[in-house]
Amino acid sequence: MDIQQPLSLLGGLTPAQFMRRHWQKKPMLVRQAIPQFTPPVLRSELFALAAQEGVESRLVQQVKDVWKLRHGPFSRRSLPALQQPNWTLLVQGVDLHNDQVHALMQQFRFVPDARLDDLMISYASDGGGVGPHFDSYDVFLLQAHGRRRWRIGRQKNLSLRDDIPLKVLAQFEPEQEYVLEPGDMLYLPPGYAHDGIAEGECMTYSIGFRVPARAELANELLLRVAEDADEEAVPVLYRDAGQDAVELPAAIPERLHEFARDALKRALSEPLVLERALGEYLTEPKPSVWFEPNDAGVMLEGLALDRRTRMMYDAHHVFINGDSYRAAGRDATLMRRLADQRRLNSRDLARATDDALELLSAWCDAGWAHACKDPQETP
Repeated sequence: MDIQQPLSLLGGLTPAQFMRRHWQKKPMLVRQAIPQFTPPVLRSELFALAAQEGVESRLVQQVKDVWKLRHGPFSRRSLPALQQPNWTLLVQGVDLHNDQVHALMQQFRFVPDARLDDLMISYASDGGGVGPHFDSYDVFLLQAHGRRRWRIGRQKNLSLRDDIPLKVLAQFEPEQEYVLEPGDMLYLPPGYAHDGIAEGECMTYSIGFRVPARAELANELLLRVAEDADEEAVPVLYRDAGQDAVELPAAIPERLHEFARDALKRALSEPLVLERALGEYLTEPKPSVWFEPNDAGVMLEGLALDRRTRMMYDAHHVFINGDSYRAAGRDATLMRRLADQRRLNSRDLARATDDALELLSAWCDAGWAHACKDPQETP
């Protein structure tokens, strides 16, 4: 992606300008970010997704001041009538199930893939919404169908109502108000309070981002580092020759403290251990994601990553779906191109070594990638 190229998606700003001026700083409203936008997922298709096991969905209803929350899957009969006001169906991760939605997500890859999470579709009947709230992550709110009125504000009082099953602000203080129509988009940085109300039937696409908490990230990395440490050919066991008899048996020996500190220090000192653990964590598929093995076929004209595949790289590795590979030289260049462009053409494949082709074939067999006749095809 040319980050110096002005985009209508960003109101004529370049990605570089947007990231510098707005990202994690201030909201931005873009009228006709996608002119003449036609939603790739129809209402019936969204309802069908919400009925599937393995698809995260929620139903929010408001009757007077009583809020109700239910989790899917939902059969069509279990959803309220279309004419009934004040209800919202939220379907998470639609980009994992629809090619066109996945392609729409690619327009936001001026933000690192390590941060890009998923696309949620919100269907609402007239008056539907989820209440005034704030998110801990950046979000692009793209209006796909109908109209939605957004009220937003920098919220100082973040206390939540404790009488409902949703994280709704107790005292919302809006500062600005916008009505979005199909193709309009609103960007909000983390912590910016917002409340969206449907004016008639509407659908909104929310492009959200990953924000791992420091404690969560530390826990994940330490678990992965520990798994690597378990692979020692000859385990080093704690020994305490010379240990004196003790009068206070419940006290932990200082020597054992030292052994534990040394064990952690040695595990973290292994070359690239943290880098490898981080890449594997960031590309780990979500629990609901699975791949269908397939025949790799003949990779003559092109190859494309499956829309559910997460692939990234650093200076020393290539990561794909939680696995890591050391990479250098010509093959590393090829794999990085695949991660960035999510496809390779026949010219790329012609330059690949036998080892690289064997690996790509294995990924195709696993369903992580697909041979394709048209290099522009996204499976």
